Amino acid sequence: MNRNSANSLGRRLSAWLAWQSLGGLLIVCATVYGATHYAFKARQLEELDQKRALLTYLASEAARNGNEVKLKHELDDFMVGHPQLGLSVAQTDGAIFHQKLLPPSRHERRTIQFNLDSPKPGQKMLRTELSLDVGGDALVLRRIAWILFGAAVGGVLLISFGGFLLVWLGLRPLRELSAQVKVLTAGTLHIRLDGSRQPDELAPLIAQFNDLLARLDQSYEQMEGFNADVAHELLTPLTTLMSGAELAMNSSKSLDEIRELLGSNLEDLQRIAGIVHDMLFLSQADRGAAARRTSTPSLAAVVRRVAEYHEATLDDAGLTLEVKGDVDGEFDLQLLQRAFSNLVSNATRYATKGSSIVVRIEPDAFEQVTVLVENRGAPVDTQTLSRMFDRFFRADASRSGASKNHGLGLSIVAAIARMHGGTTVAASSHGVTSVGIRLKRLAK
Repeated sequence: MNRNSANSLGRRLSAWLAWQSLGGLLIVCATVYGATHYAFKARQLEELDQKRALLTYLASEAARNGNEVKLKHELDDFMVGHPQLGLSVAQTDGAIFHQKLLPPSRHERRTIQFNLDSPKPGQKMLRTELSLDVGGDALVLRRIAWILFGAAVGGVLLISFGGFLLVWLGLRPLRELSAQVKVLTAGTLHIRLDGSRQPDELAPLIAQFNDLLARLDQSYEQMEGFNADVAHELLTPLTTLMSGAELAMNSSKSLDEIRELLGSNLEDLQRIAGIVHDMLFLSQADRGAAARRTSTPSLAAVVRRVAEYHEATLDDAGLTLEVKGDVDGEFDLQLLQRAFSNLVSNATRYATKGSSIVVRIEPDAFEQVTVLVENRGAPVDTQTLSRMFDRFFRADASRSGASKNHGLGLSIVAAIARMHGGTTVAASSHGVTSVGIRLKRLAK
């Protein structure tokens, strides 16, 4: 099948209009032809009835006077000036009383039969057949039929062409949009479609497409920034490893010094492996990996177990951790432990020494639970709050502590929230910063 022919909106609409108009015009033409034929027939029957009434009068007068010759003479006079009429009058014994028939070539005729009073004594009636040549009317009807057929075909062609032209003109805005879309590339995602000359019906589509372009532009910029961040995060330890290896090869270090250097290199390699591992995890989450939920009787108990892992760090920072609230549900424990660990670690880095970190577990009526990790410290501005879950984002522009934290911790928290069908939460006011996740609980 020819795809262009099958999917062309103009051709399909033109064909639809053609068939619809053909049906409508055929009905109109048939109605006009039928009405004309009926009018012709009624006029012909009316003319024959008038002639029959006259013949009946002449026969009744002749019968009353008993003058057969006079009736034949009057029938001859009746036929004078009426070439379109044929008359046959026969007696009851079959003998022809009067006859003037139409020529055989004029076969299109309308005929009526009736009886006339007989002027001959002893004969009651004369069988009469009166014919009217209707060839002229039939010719007019045929001409009307051809004219109507030609008008129907011409009307169909005109309507089809008009429909195709209207569709072609109506689709011109789409062709203009197609031309605008055609020039878009990865480097021109900042360009938006111009809808100023488009019809109102296309305005929602243009608005949605421009929103899509904006999201793609933002995603492309984030991907570019992500690539730069990855290169930066990997380049530093790789450079350190290469420098250390070159130094070891070109110097006469002792075995202990070489062991110390290899230990330092191992730490850098472990950091690189950690970054790669986290990136693989984020990649799996982006591809739609879901949490493997199991029954969890107490979310507070999970948080307390995580806090035990950070006990030394909390003590070094002079912090305490308090858990408020609890809930049960079905969660991926391994993932949640990782998310809570990252949240506690993040709060520990920015909490004011001597303060307390509060973990709030707040279920709601919509089968969701919000886990917030609050710490007292410097306020966080709105821009930082909106980007703190981005990959490799650091609020500290100096990148202090980059050797220990490579900026993927909160991104992993956000990924774990998505894997549980949830989202992230972040707020900062009055010296208290709250960072957490909202999860679907799937209560038992």
